[in-house]
Amino acid sequence: MQDDSSDDQLMRAFTAGDGRAFERLYARHEQALYRFVRRLLGQAAAAQVDEVFQDTWLRAIEARASWQPQGAAFRTWLCTIAHHRAIDCLRKSGREVALDCDDEDREGRPFEPAGTPWSGWPDAPAAPGGGADDRLFWRRAGQRLLECLEGLPLPQRVAFLLHHDDGLGVEEMARALEVGFETAKTRLRYAMAKLRNCMGAYLPAAADEVKA
Repeated sequence: MQDDSSDDQLMRAFTAGDGRAFERLYARHEQALYRFVRRLLGQAAAAQVDEVFQDTWLRAIEARASWQPQGAAFRTWLCTIAHHRAIDCLRKSGREVALDCDDEDREGRPFEPAGTPWSGWPDAPAAPGGGADDRLFWRRAGQRLLECLEGLPLPQRVAFLLHHDDGLGVEEMARALEVGFETAKTRLRYAMAKLRNCMGAYLPAAADEVKA
């Protein structure tokens, strides 16, 4: 196998018995998958991150004989496994996991952001990366985004992570989460609305647009 072999090629080689192919897959996706699992579980379940991460790889190994690309990227497939394992882990630890997350009130009206957006930012720099003030601004921005992610229901959090961390469009995200297109689109739209409300003016208005 060449260093630039695709994930599909490496997975096929691993299925055929090439252990080094799996080592390359692991090295290629280790950090991204761990970050995904950590953000998916959040601080409340931080102690379970290693368990879910390791179990995801174990499930991937066990599924090698029946694995087929089926139009999904290998990392998307890993994230789908991790998502299911995270739900199992949260439930096993006694946490309630709401998967039916339509965010409608009792009268059937869709979620609308409410309240005053968070306004505790330092002054925004003219251009990022220019000095200590710039670094402070972007560091606090990243910290605040992680805090806002913690407040999202799990279905909306995973939709946001798959769309923005893994670059999935709505249609592919719906397949990965095994939900309908409109459900996936709604979860992502609500996630973005809540994050914009939580972070205030930091996120540009264009970020609220959801495209397939």
